[in-house]
Amino acid sequence: MCGGTISADVPKRFFSHTLTQVLTHKPVLRVSDAVGMQREWSFAKTHPLLTSLYRRLFAILGPEELLGHLQEVLETHEVNWRHVLSCVSTLVICLPEAQRLIKDWVARLLARAFENCDLDSMVTAFLVARQAALEGPSVFPSYPDWFQASFGNTRGFHSGSKKTLVFLFKFLSDLVPFEAPRYLQAHILHPPLVPSKYRSLLTDYITLAKTRLSDLKVSVENMGLYEDLSSARDIIEPDSQAQQDVEKAITVFEHTGKIPVAVMEASIFRRPYYVSHFLPALLTPRVLPRTPDSRTALIESLRRADKIPPSLYSTYCQACSTAGEKKPESAAPGTTADATCREEPLGRLVAALREFRAAVADPEQGDVLSAHLALVSERLSSILGPDEEDSSLGLSRVQLSLRAPHLEQQEQEVADLLLTSFCQNLMAASSFTPADRQGPWAARFVTTVCGRRLLPVMLTRLCQLLRHQGPSLSASHVLGLAALVVHLSESRSALPDVHVALPAPAESLPVPEFFSSLLPFGTAETSLFCLKFCTAAISYSLCKSPSVLQDTLYSCLSPALLKKFQFILFRLFSEAREPPSLEDAAGLPWRLLCLPSADWQRAALCLWKQRTFQELLKEKEVHLTYRDWLRLELEIQPELDFLSDMERWDFQQWAIREHFLPAPSAAGGCDGELQTACSVLVDVLIDFCHSLRSYDCSENSDLVLGSCTGNRDIFSRLQEMVADLEQGPAASQSCRPSQGHFLFRVFRTRLQALAGGWDVAARLQRQRELLVYKWILLGLPPSVLVSSPQAKQPAAPDCTEFFRLVNSELRNLCSHGSALTHDITVHFFRGLFNACSQSRNPALTADLVLSACQTECPIVLTSALLWWPRLEPDLRSRWRSCFQGPLPRELQRLGEARQFGRSCLSADSARPPPGPAWLSAAALHFAIQQAGKSSIKSQLEKLDCQREELLLVLFFFSLMGLLSSHLTPHSGPQAADPLKALDVCAEILGCLEKRKVSWLALFQLTEAEGGLGPVLLRLAPDPHIRLLPFAFYSLLSCFDEDALLREDAFLHVAVDMYLKLICLFVAGETSAVSALATRSQDLQGQGDPVGLITKARHFLLQSIPRCPQKSFSNMAEVTPRCSFGVCSTSRSLCKRATPQAEMIRHLPRTLCPLTWQPQGAEHSCFLAAAGH
Repeated sequence: MCGGTISADVPKRFFSHTLTQVLTHKPVLRVSDAVGMQREWSFAKTHPLLTSLYRRLFAILGPEELLGHLQEVLETHEVNWRHVLSCVSTLVICLPEAQRLIKDWVARLLARAFENCDLDSMVTAFLVARQAALEGPSVFPSYPDWFQASFGNTRGFHSGSKKTLVFLFKFLSDLVPFEAPRYLQAHILHPPLVPSKYRSLLTDYITLAKTRLSDLKVSVENMGLYEDLSSARDIIEPDSQAQQDVEKAITVFEHTGKIPVAVMEASIFRRPYYVSHFLPALLTPRVLPRTPDSRTALIESLRRADKIPPSLYSTYCQACSTAGEKKPESAAPGTTADATCREEPLGRLVAALREFRAAVADPEQGDVLSAHLALVSERLSSILGPDEEDSSLGLSRVQLSLRAPHLEQQEQEVADLLLTSFCQNLMAASSFTPADRQGPWAARFVTTVCGRRLLPVMLTRLCQLLRHQGPSLSASHVLGLAALVVHLSESRSALPDVHVALPAPAESLPVPEFFSSLLPFGTAETSLFCLKFCTAAISYSLCKSPSVLQDTLYSCLSPALLKKFQFILFRLFSEAREPPSLEDAAGLPWRLLCLPSADWQRAALCLWKQRTFQELLKEKEVHLTYRDWLRLELEIQPELDFLSDMERWDFQQWAIREHFLPAPSAAGGCDGELQTACSVLVDVLIDFCHSLRSYDCSENSDLVLGSCTGNRDIFSRLQEMVADLEQGPAASQSCRPSQGHFLFRVFRTRLQALAGGWDVAARLQRQRELLVYKWILLGLPPSVLVSSPQAKQPAAPDCTEFFRLVNSELRNLCSHGSALTHDITVHFFRGLFNACSQSRNPALTADLVLSACQTECPIVLTSALLWWPRLEPDLRSRWRSCFQGPLPRELQRLGEARQFGRSCLSADSARPPPGPAWLSAAALHFAIQQAGKSSIKSQLEKLDCQREELLLVLFFFSLMGLLSSHLTPHSGPQAADPLKALDVCAEILGCLEKRKVSWLALFQLTEAEGGLGPVLLRLAPDPHIRLLPFAFYSLLSCFDEDALLREDAFLHVAVDMYLKLICLFVAGETSAVSALATRSQDLQGQGDPVGLITKARHFLLQSIPRCPQKSFSNMAEVTPRCSFGVCSTSRSLCKRATPQAEMIRHLPRTLCPLTWQPQGAEHSCFLAAAGH
């Protein structure tokens, strides 16, 4: 992360836990299943999301740690073999240093297996070795090589005794029913080395393996010479394998000049396959070339080595002679091979396109272009079928995938023929005629070939060529395709939109915008290709229609394409950064591009200096703005950039400081306002982070977490500008209290635009947004959080904006219940130290800020308490080195609170708690969680009778801990087991009831001034507060009913919690705790919302008749909060109604009628819970 430090231990523990969860998720596959299915779990066949997750886990954990953790999980857990083996594949592919470690681990497993006859180690060793072998010999030896190296010599693991031999062959025999044929073949062809007196063990196994292969209709004798026994593909037919072996043997012979060793071995040891399959494939009759080729040379070498039977060689020679004689006889007089080809549909299309090209090249045949195009159209219809005549059947949009565009072979052949024809026609026509005098052939060609049936094919092929193969295209292809794009864009009104299918929600693009989206520019290669294509398209458009009005011109050229051209030109050529000399009427560059040795740089600069083009750029729609530039620059990959690091820094400084910053806002600039430049950059950066996570998630797209695919240098520019704002003359204006810091204004504006509500989609979107905010805050100077003290008030830095963000948003991201994450906590205290360093009274400044925290943002202090063991050493060393004195009083108070929490759990007497009570309660709560104790009754007895408020707040924190244990189990160092958390709550509740301290007010907290409500509500995330009804009824068995019934507020609170619990269940907000209860046997009945509602209902029905009459006096304000409820509960309430409680008579009208009708499974669950 940028800025801030974090202990490497915390993310490692989290990543290790995540890896464990993945490896042990749904362990339903048996070892036999893994043996038979693991070839489908290679790296290439594993889902990209899973391999991406593994790669991100590998970024923190080293290879040794990963392997150690993997071994530990295998030894201590039931595992999902599919996830384990796919993890092994990802490990050897993505971490080359792990390949040796895998080999060593497998060797250790084998050693332990044979030493102790440990079947588990044997299974793991074989599965891991086979899985690694699936990834190819570059990362791990092939399975036959590994098997032979492990068991094919006297030093093998099995050679110690008869016991180890029996163990090996018993293991291999047990695998036979589940083995893939390739592994059985490997065991037979590369058998373990055994002493002669134990030969029967080997022969029995080989007999068993051959029998199994026979059942599978696979022959050992028919195996190919170069067949990879560890590959994941299926067994193929011997003749097909023989053809592949011949091609491989010829390739090896070409490189070595010698007969391949595999061929020589097969001629001796595998003669049936060699004679029956390999030689017939090698000696296929053909017309022999005049100059002997490699195939002929290999055949002659084998004949001289007596490896080809004379009779077979003689037959081959006669067949080749016959093939040469038949060729002229089979051709009819006056015909050629091309005439035969014409009889086929594609051949007829080729002929029609050739005739059309001749007409284009001959100006005298311009009048017959339509006839030729009609012929081309007819040929296309015979191949692909005719277009629908009825326009109502036409396409409303074309749908394709940018990432993996696919065409059938015939469709691709047709598209290539048409595109090649267009490119050739264009180059031929441009060689003697300017583009504006070539006539309408190009427009007519596009209209003809882009009918409703063919348009999707053409667009898909263009996507393949431009997006995935652009840098490899030749100059003529670039020119031809650019001109084709211009003509297609001209017809935008007649063409459907293109529906681009992405991992994110798909979007529809007009054809010009679609073509612009096909031009990547993130690397040096793609930038140059994009520049060439844009130069060609713009030049052709200007040359083709020099007198066309500008609005018509940029309507057929996508604004995005024009902006990409400006952007790349600025980046690559410093000349373009100066104002162009429009007085120099440079010629149109299209003719320059059509020359055999085209100078693309000269053509691009020539186009840039064109007066017509510069006039076009004055249009608002096509002018490159600061926001546009940022979006494009963020997509640059620095490690593959055309510019060096220094050149890129220089370019970015020029673009921001010299070009866009002083430019007026009407021209896309910042009006000289550095704050504006920073605000726009932050806004674009956040959008870019979201687009990466949802659009291009196949690669390292996690910019938010630090491993960005985008241009990380842009964030560095933001850091520089923020530093300039703080140090320059605008520093006082950037943080004025009336306006707040610009960064928080950006955050506030974006959050206001987000959808509200508690549904899952809205919450996830908000969380994702806030994670980016936190990442940005951590990367900027900590003074953003705590501003420097003002000159008039040297001891009062302003934290209002940060406190507002924490209280309204960041508090809800807390996975620790009542504390912020470590990184943002440390960053805040760094900002505090920075403010102190600029104050005339540092200690007073620190005390004032921390005192403000007590009332305005108490969660900052509880966060400091949680992380105090890691925070305190840094605070003390910094303060001592900067200010030469003891810590300020408020920081000392935090240390005292921490000591109080520890002392309460020790055998010694408890220290006196520092004020305020909630601070000491938080310290004690964290101490209890980190100690992992489930029984604290004796420790609670240490608290004197004057600590009732402390106990009450401690109970609140324990409730938050209980909810956190359900919502985010194992999320941090203080994470508690749900059952232990429940026990802690019960003991604190018992202590409160023993001291007769009323605790019901904790479930009716409000923001009203006075009391603990405002503080406690700011110490817990809103989701936790909403789930307080769940916590209330989770403690049902711990209630002292007699004591509760005597409290006037009991019935009001109990009914209110019950109604809210039902509302939570209906809204689905109890799903998280329900899922945890489903996964854990120990939590059955504790996290089940339906069971909890049932118990709560029974509790209320039993309690209502026993409540004193005065308990009903305040029930009227509870019932209108929910429009549905339990009829039996309402009836019980009504039976208790008296003239003094007449207001309760409306309860049947509000609780009985169900104005909301649940559907499906939720309906049945709801009725079961409500007792209907």
